Amino acid sequence: MVSLLQQFRWIDALDILIVAFAIYQIILALRGTRAFQMILGLALLYLASWVSLRVGLITVNWALSNLLAVWLLLLIILFQPELRRALASMGRRGSLVRAFFRYQEAHMIDEVVRATGNLAAKKIGAIIVLERNSRLTDTVDAGTTVDAVISRRLLESIFYPYSPLHDGAVIVGGDRIAAAGCFLPLSINPDLPRDLGTRHRAAVGITEESDALAIVVSEETGAISLVAGGEIRSNLTTGELRTQLSILLGPRLKKAPGGAAASNSRVVPGRPD
Repeated sequence: MVSLLQQFRWIDALDILIVAFAIYQIILALRGTRAFQMILGLALLYLASWVSLRVGLITVNWALSNLLAVWLLLLIILFQPELRRALASMGRRGSLVRAFFRYQEAHMIDEVVRATGNLAAKKIGAIIVLERNSRLTDTVDAGTTVDAVISRRLLESIFYPYSPLHDGAVIVGGDRIAAAGCFLPLSINPDLPRDLGTRHRAAVGITEESDALAIVVSEETGAISLVAGGEIRSNLTTGELRTQLSILLGPRLKKAPGGAAASNSRVVPGRPD
């Protein structure tokens, strides 16, 4: 033991710290996804394989080792979207590409606000959910995969009344539309008005279960609402919506989901939608 400590160099400590930091970043990026659950399963398989080798269970070790290789291949194939988002999330933390992602965020906000304004002017009902730190993997999987770069025209075409995907929510992750036609959990908060519409209850429900933001356009009045942390701010102009999204999606949000905007929010009056 003493000899090992004497051979331990500062470069070895740096090596260990780099690997530990990389593993920690991967766990943060994949946390809350099904890929993370499979990684835990792979870790248990590796542990079982190591134990079986130590105690001399040669056949068991051979079976587990081959199964581990198959699972690793399946992980890469089946969860390619999650892994791609995880790598993008890791890159987003780096200062060298932070400016690029800020540009992407500004572009996304601009396209969402312009689409929302056009939908409101035509009184076309819509609900757009913006992912933040929490990944809405289950909700995306239950909808229709789109995986397209966000654009105003694409959002408007999805919510057009005769579109097969208009009856549901659009999930936006980063600068891409992940899925459309998604059905969200309805809020069961007893403090909400009893006549609050289904679309608004769904927006409240998804923001209660995650840190996502939800934008709702009323089909009856064309009013624009923004929901964050289960709180609704209603009758927003496109300018106010752009300002609120910039605040809530910015660095200041990380301290408290909903941010300052949630503190002065008010619940919209009940509507059929």
